[in-house]
Amino acid sequence: MIESAAVHEVVLGRSARSGHWRLLGFGTDGASRGEAEVAADDLHGVLAEIEEAAKPRWVVRSLREVYPPLLAAGIRIRRAHDLLLCHAILRDTASLREPLAASSRWVRADPLTIPISSPGLFDLSDVSASTAAEEPAEIDELLAEYARQREALRRAPDGRLALLCAAESTGALVAEEMTAAGLPWSTAVHEGLLAEALGPRPVPGARPARMAELAVTIATTLEDPSLNPDSPPRLLKSLRRAGILVDSTSRWELGEVEHPVVEPLLAYKKLARLYSANGWQWLSEWVRDERFRPVYLTGGVVTGRWASSGGGALQIPRSLRPAVRADEGWALVCADVAQLEPRVLAAMSKDRAMAAAARGADLYEGVVRSGAVQTRQEAKYAVLGAMYGATTGPSGRLGPRLRSVFPRAMALVDGAARTGEDGGVVSTLLGRSSPRPDAAWTAAQSRASDPEADGADERTARSRARDRGRFTRNFVVQGTAAEWSLLWLAEIRHRLSALPEAAVPATGSGPVFGRRAHLAFFLHDEVIVHTPAELAEEAARAVRESAEAATRRLFPGFEIDIPLDLRIAEDAGKAS
Repeated sequence: MIESAAVHEVVLGRSARSGHWRLLGFGTDGASRGEAEVAADDLHGVLAEIEEAAKPRWVVRSLREVYPPLLAAGIRIRRAHDLLLCHAILRDTASLREPLAASSRWVRADPLTIPISSPGLFDLSDVSASTAAEEPAEIDELLAEYARQREALRRAPDGRLALLCAAESTGALVAEEMTAAGLPWSTAVHEGLLAEALGPRPVPGARPARMAELAVTIATTLEDPSLNPDSPPRLLKSLRRAGILVDSTSRWELGEVEHPVVEPLLAYKKLARLYSANGWQWLSEWVRDERFRPVYLTGGVVTGRWASSGGGALQIPRSLRPAVRADEGWALVCADVAQLEPRVLAAMSKDRAMAAAARGADLYEGVVRSGAVQTRQEAKYAVLGAMYGATTGPSGRLGPRLRSVFPRAMALVDGAARTGEDGGVVSTLLGRSSPRPDAAWTAAQSRASDPEADGADERTARSRARDRGRFTRNFVVQGTAAEWSLLWLAEIRHRLSALPEAAVPATGSGPVFGRRAHLAFFLHDEVIVHTPAELAEEAARAVRESAEAATRRLFPGFEIDIPLDLRIAEDAGKAS
């Protein structure tokens, strides 16, 4: 049996001999504190007993495999070490002279390497991923991998990688807890918003009334009665016939055109997006018992940002935010950070001039006050251009001004870009590293250096080098911002757990969270907490103080403002 009172860590896996679950306990000194072998039917009871007595760190292959059934049984664990997630960090990090050896057995089934390539990365939503649980690992395999990971962390030059692994594992706990609790969602409000925007629910195969009206207007304006605006090739042909010489039907390109068809066409595309992405079909598929429960993919993007599988969790449109509605007797604490990435850039580069510009709610206004630019719009162009590597237009023109006013910040991203262009690897503040160049990139550079290379080969190599430089330039900033968010989530989770239980239950939130304030939604730099109404102020204080704690933890000794836009409300609708 496990000595519950003295156990510090418990490794949980399968017994190779019997197929039952096996638990190995260890003390703070690493010495054995007993073991247990239990049948699947008895596992929850044993885990609950150990968790209640000792609150150990649970070492598991993957929290996505073991945590959901525990939450369904009413068992919440405090600490964990996710071997799959931490293997990916320690395998790829450049912070270790000898990273972990790659192993196909320690690759997660869902994507861990979604690339970033453009400003659209901020809009990343659903990814296609397998969410089926893998066969649980045998205990000996887990012990061996955990030993390798502990040794790798012991060799690290400081404690940053250990902090990243702890934060990543806690993020995995939060992800499963948010799926279990669900985001409170009002079906009635959602249906009302759809009816207001689109008209009554159409019969299968028909367009909603508002879209049908706009389709007629578009066809009439273009003098093309048979036009189907849902067919881009057909629409493009009709536009060109009308003298609108565009290369695509994207809303960005159409927005530059002056023609009577543009307004109804853009309105149609907006409604079509709402209807296909979050219409009545989405509502029936994804909302059950007034809860929306997507599957969050911790570390689903190469920078460490999260992705989601199913339901568009990372892309709830503003028009539907009012459908995110607290239960009776409960409230929502909604908080997000303005301009998180440039604030993180100022802090990680220790650029005191940029940190001074970041004081207050609007960093861009601070950039104007610094004298680098004259208008807020110019400040936005310049800062985003610095992080994305823009070399043309207003961003490229304003770059030299930023370099003179914020030299340390610009030196950091410029250096990361040069490293990427040369085929090197860059890392975030805590040590998550960018992927190495792929075979196509390496081949292109090799061809360009061949004595028989022509101009086309050289242009291709330069173009790919610049693309990689833009990737690595943004990687260090976005990845470090993701680390700040992980620490923020971990702090919120810890502080909310100390709040008392609710007088009125939120029955849709499941057995663990039905009476406790809990995280219900996370999107890069935004959280929503579902809390008993009588504890709303305390929950809001926890969210705010957690942001301050995350900042101190990630940037010790450096003063940087990372302010929150925070409000307590019945729904998540944002003011216009």
